[in-house]
Amino acid sequence: MFKLNGTIFMPPVLTLIGIPSLESVQFWIGIPFCDMYIIALFGNSLLLIIIKSERSLHEPMYLFLAMLGATDIALSTCILPKMLGIFWFHLPDIYFDACLFQMWLIHTFQGTKSGILLAMALDRYVAICDPLRHATIFTHKLLTQIGVGVTLRAALLVAPCLILIKCRLKHFGTTVVSHSYCEHMAIVKLAAEDIRVNKICGLFVAFTLLGFDIIFITLSYIRIFITVFNLPQREARLKAVNTCIAHICVFLEFYLLGFFSFFTHRFGFHIPPYIHILLSNLYLLVPPLLNPIVYGVKTKQIRDRVSKVFHSKDSS
Repeated sequence: MFKLNGTIFMPPVLTLIGIPSLESVQFWIGIPFCDMYIIALFGNSLLLIIIKSERSLHEPMYLFLAMLGATDIALSTCILPKMLGIFWFHLPDIYFDACLFQMWLIHTFQGTKSGILLAMALDRYVAICDPLRHATIFTHKLLTQIGVGVTLRAALLVAPCLILIKCRLKHFGTTVVSHSYCEHMAIVKLAAEDIRVNKICGLFVAFTLLGFDIIFITLSYIRIFITVFNLPQREARLKAVNTCIAHICVFLEFYLLGFFSFFTHRFGFHIPPYIHILLSNLYLLVPPLLNPIVYGVKTKQIRDRVSKVFHSKDSS
């Protein structure tokens, strides 16, 4: 590791400390985190298996849900193994390039998930506001294009953040990352150089992905509720609202946690660092845990299929 004027030139290895000020209890914190990961992995895998095996669930709403479950599995798998390595086995070191790759994967899957939530909102919008055209608009070909499109959109928009770190930032004041995974701003703040361009790029990507999506999701649901409340029959209104409740819950948990974590990390100067890190961890771990539970409870077709699976096991 080459040092120049008290700075470190292009460090090959970074050190993730986990949760600042809570190092002595990280072992115990890792236990509920591991439990959350196992439950999320099981719940989302079960959801994928049920949707794949049940032909009646090969509809846009459920196929988008399968995409969401696969993204949740990938996102939580990007961070948990390394995090538990820090908490349980005292393995904090990570190669600089591997850290950048983890950062790119995490933010790409976050952007992909946001795009899928937007697609789910648009699906509900067409299903409720223009039901006769729903089947002709949301074909399997379009669903495939949406899945590929939201993934490429996130991957390409996040890539400049990675390239700017790699190409612009050569001198670092420290190699110790005050985080439990490789997050964009946590890495950028290590640099002993002007990081304004990196900050602007990060904000641009965040608002282009999440900001754009949340605006169009909100507009879709405003239009949906206007249509629903104009329906003449009370039963029809309740049925239409019920099909949206699960998605609204998932939408709120993802964006509220996400924006709270995002703004406290950048502007919450008086909030203790361990609060920032815990919020960031929960933001990535809680939605994958809750999503299959929310959809399993609120969606009758999935609930019935899950009951059938476990009932057949008990019978045998």
